[in-house]
Amino acid sequence: MDGLTRTAEPTTRAAVDVTFLCMDRPPAGLAPVLPDGYRIVHHPAPDIAFYRHLYDGVGQDYCWWLRRTLPDAELGALLRDPGTRVNVLWQGERIAGFFELDCRVAGEVNLAYFGLMPDQIGHGVGRAFLRAAIDAAWAFQPASVRVNTCSADHPRALDTYLRAGFRQVRTMREIWDIPDALGLVVPPALRP
Repeated sequence: MDGLTRTAEPTTRAAVDVTFLCMDRPPAGLAPVLPDGYRIVHHPAPDIAFYRHLYDGVGQDYCWWLRRTLPDAELGALLRDPGTRVNVLWQGERIAGFFELDCRVAGEVNLAYFGLMPDQIGHGVGRAFLRAAIDAAWAFQPASVRVNTCSADHPRALDTYLRAGFRQVRTMREIWDIPDALGLVVPPALRP
């Protein structure tokens, strides 16, 4: 030991139920069309500041914290990996949401992150955007597409994934120690 006293960073504990979902075949039927003025753009290897803006903007109300704690070098390497696919929903020149596909495991695509910016929720774009994310995942011809959601996410998230064609695989309780320095508000319902 170097003689220095180190204190642990203060955290807030959250008890979260994580639900793992899977889709074994592409959805049937025509995909809903995005409303006028919206478009989805693939952003290969986005820069770190842009990605953090996406992640923080969509996830701030849902305790998205893991990528916030990743050092820039690690996050940059992940974003440069050809198996990481970041797609941004634009409404004109404004960012409306994003999804991230993790294609690094052969035969499987994980919808690692999906969501809308807070001002876009409830405007009728979510269902079409989710279907576009699912179709983008199936374009890689995997054996399955996976996603997970949790009790910290939007209250309609699980139902939305189920209605999109995912099936529930399992749910498990996780305990998160969210660093207070991130400034995230942990809802009282998640505190053990």
